[in-house]
Amino acid sequence: MLATLSVLFLSLCSPVRCVFQTLYCSISDSCDCDFKPNIRDLEWDLYKNVYGQHLAQDIVSEEVAKFLRNKSPDQPLVLSFHGSSGTGKTLVSSMLGNHLYGSAMSSPFVHQFVPTLHFPLPHQVKQYREELKEWVQGNLTECARSIFIFDEMEKMPPGLIDVLEPFLGPSHVVFRTNYRKAIYIFISTAGEEVINKVTLENRQAGREREEIKLDDLQEAISQAVYNNSTSGLFQSSIIQQKLITRFVPFLPLSRYHVERCVRSQLCQRGSCSRSDVVEAVGGDMTYTQVQGQYFSATGCKAVPAKINFFL
Repeated sequence: MLATLSVLFLSLCSPVRCVFQTLYCSISDSCDCDFKPNIRDLEWDLYKNVYGQHLAQDIVSEEVAKFLRNKSPDQPLVLSFHGSSGTGKTLVSSMLGNHLYGSAMSSPFVHQFVPTLHFPLPHQVKQYREELKEWVQGNLTECARSIFIFDEMEKMPPGLIDVLEPFLGPSHVVFRTNYRKAIYIFISTAGEEVINKVTLENRQAGREREEIKLDDLQEAISQAVYNNSTSGLFQSSIIQQKLITRFVPFLPLSRYHVERCVRSQLCQRGSCSRSDVVEAVGGDMTYTQVQGQYFSATGCKAVPAKINFFL
């Protein structure tokens, strides 16, 4: 009965149908009721609260908007986030959950995996593959609009993630489920050397950070990740079959970006006027290329602890 109501009242929303939709959602836990994408707010959040990441901002907002506009996509949206620690990869993945589901990251249709927690024993890869396949298939059957986030991919046992290959291509369909509507996010530090090298060379050449283009990095990241033996995507068929929609580079952060993180967090604590703390935290961070004070070694990750120390 609930499935029939879903088809009838969630497809269109005239005033009368909206009443029935409200009634349906009051007695159902269907993901259609919790799936409430707000692309405008996602874009606003990306451009207001993610610092120094023009490529990630543009790619994520454009790819997600394009994917959701297509009511019958050819295959899932697969984004692979790469860059140094503290550059915003996990933050952006959280923004996706927050702005696609009414219950945000606490939605039962947003699934997060951490290798050290969920797949800690390399010798059990075969068992993990079976469990992961069953988990993904079961949740996609429950909700075609599921989001799967795989953090710390550099710690993923090699060969495990390839069990997802059938779910990422254009032909895999299960009864009553459109597998092509799901979103997959891979998060990794693998490829950071390539990203940091291009960013440093761009700076040394006197060019603006925003002049770095995706074409400068896309193929280089793909090759670096594929050939990195410590990457969860090492020699992965997912890369071979070109099933990743976009490799998303997160650039290393300069002191200017770190201080923006500090100011933002201070404002959240009601201390926007503490410029002394902004300066102190910015100066106390560790930077690579020390002579030029170029990039923060930990991005914005250490900012909360530093603020607590200087307040």
